[in-house]
Amino acid sequence: MTAVVIAGYRNDPAGIVAGLGDVDANVRAAALGALVRSTSIPDDEVSRAWTAAMADVDPIVRRRGVLAAPQLGVISSAALLEALSDLDDRVVEAACFAAGEIEPADPTLITQLALVIETHQDSLCREAAVAALGSLGVPEGLQGVLRGCEDKATVRRRAVLALANYDTPEVTDMLRRMTSDRDLQVRQSAEDLLAISEGHDIGSDESGPTESESTESESTDVTN
Repeated sequence: MTAVVIAGYRNDPAGIVAGLGDVDANVRAAALGALVRSTSIPDDEVSRAWTAAMADVDPIVRRRGVLAAPQLGVISSAALLEALSDLDDRVVEAACFAAGEIEPADPTLITQLALVIETHQDSLCREAAVAALGSLGVPEGLQGVLRGCEDKATVRRRAVLALANYDTPEVTDMLRRMTSDRDLQVRQSAEDLLAISEGHDIGSDESGPTESESTESESTDVTN
C-alpha cells in the first residue's frame, strides 16, 4: 500500500493505475486517494476508475470512492443514489456527505436523503442525511430535516442546526418546540436560532452543558 501512496505524491500514473487494480481492497482504496492528488491522469480515465470503485465488491473501496467524488469532480447522481442504498452503513454515511456537496441539488437525491432519515436503522446515517439536507437548504428537503428533529439526541442536534437554512412558520414552530427539548444542546441551539430570527443578539454563555447533563440527555434516547 505504501507504494501506491508514494505514487500519488510523485504523480506517477502507472503506479496509481496499478494500485486501482490490486487484489487488496485497502490498496485499491489508497489508490483512489492517490488519484485525487494526481494531475497526470486524463479525465476519462479518472471517471472510469471512479465508476469501477463505486461498483467494487468491498465496501472499503466504495466508501473511499464516495468520499473522493467531490475532489475528483466526477460526482454521478445515479451512482450516489445507489450508494445511499448500500448495504454497508459506512458507505451510506459517506454518500450522504457527498450528496450534500452537489449543487444544484438533485431532486432524486433529496428524496433518497429524506428516506434515509425516515427509515435507516443507523443513527450516524440519519444524522449525515440531515446534515446534507441542511447544507443544500432546498425547500424540498425541509420535511426530512423536520423528521430529524424527532429523532435521538445526536440527530436532533444536527437537525436543529440544519433549520438555520430555512425560514418558514413551520420551522419557527419547530424551533419553539425544541426550546423545551430534553437535550440541553438542542435547547440552546433552538433558543439561539429563535433569537437570531427575531433580531436579538445572542448572549455569550460559556457555561455549556455539564458532563452529567449531557450524559443524562443521551441516556434517555434510543441507542440507534
